[in-house]
Amino acid sequence: QVQLVESGGGLVQAGGSLRLSCAGPGRIFSTSTMGWYRQAPGKQRELVAQILSGGGTTYPDSVKGRFTVSRDNAKNTVYLQMNSLKPEDTAVYYCAALTYGLWGQGTQVTVSS
Repeated sequence: QVQLVESGGGLVQAGGSLRLSCAGPGRIFSTSTMGWYRQAPGKQRELVAQILSGGGTTYPDSVKGRFTVSRDNAKNTVYLQMNSLKPEDTAVYYCAALTYGLWGQGTQVTVSS
C-alpha cells in the first residue's frame, strides 16, 4: 500500500518556525503535483501550499510570504517551511500527492500565543 509519511510537527510559540517533511515512493514524487493541506478543529480542510512536478508553487493569501513549499525528487520528499507562525496556524497538516489522490496521515502543528 502506497503511503505518504509526514513528520516535523510539534508545539511552537507564536513567531517561531517549523519545517514539515513528507516522504513517499519515488514513482509518485517524480510525477505528481504535491500539496500541503491543513484542518483545524471544526473547520474544513484547506490548501496551504502546492508545488507542481516542475517546481511551480501556489499559496493562499493566509500563508503567502510565511510558508514555502519545496521538493527534492531525488530524496522523494516534499517540505513545508513555516515561518512567523501564528496561533491560527494550529491544525493537523496533511501531505497529498494530488495527481494520484494519495494522502498522508497528518502531523499536528500547535502554535501557542
